[in-house]
Amino acid sequence: MRRSRIDYGRLVETALRTVVRDVLTGLAKDGAPPPHHFYVTFRTRHPGVAIPEFLRDRYPVDMTIVLQHQFWDLAVDEEGFAVTLSFSDQLQRLRVPYAAIKVFADPGVEFGLQFTIDDESETQGAEVKLLGATVQVPKEEGSETPAESGGAEIVTLDRFRKK
Repeated sequence: MRRSRIDYGRLVETALRTVVRDVLTGLAKDGAPPPHHFYVTFRTRHPGVAIPEFLRDRYPVDMTIVLQHQFWDLAVDEEGFAVTLSFSDQLQRLRVPYAAIKVFADPGVEFGLQFTIDDESETQGAEVKLLGATVQVPKEEGSETPAESGGAEIVTLDRFRKK
């Protein structure tokens, strides 16, 4: 069956998750030069997330990890990443698919991505936040046109660059 509309939300989300993959690949290979460090918030019950059960019990919805000084064996592939972190002085291995990530931030350079598309809401519309700005993508079926809904905001990155 042919779709009646292009799913721009899904396309943008996929492209931005590639940014996350590329940054983590560089981190695994070369480390992070100061002031870079990364906060990754992910859905703990998303399919493919592998974390110890005590962490899933403690963080039943979302969990944020910090990749800065104390992380080991970061492995990045096309589907997600795995990393070893210390919890109560015990090393634990975590596996996180990119699709489970809700927020990826590098506060050292004031960069952040917030993903709000998920399996339950993909037909409800999408919103991707980039550097504090919001790009809204109309819902796919029966959606209003941008003019009817107040419009999708077009964001240029120039206004966020330091001069």
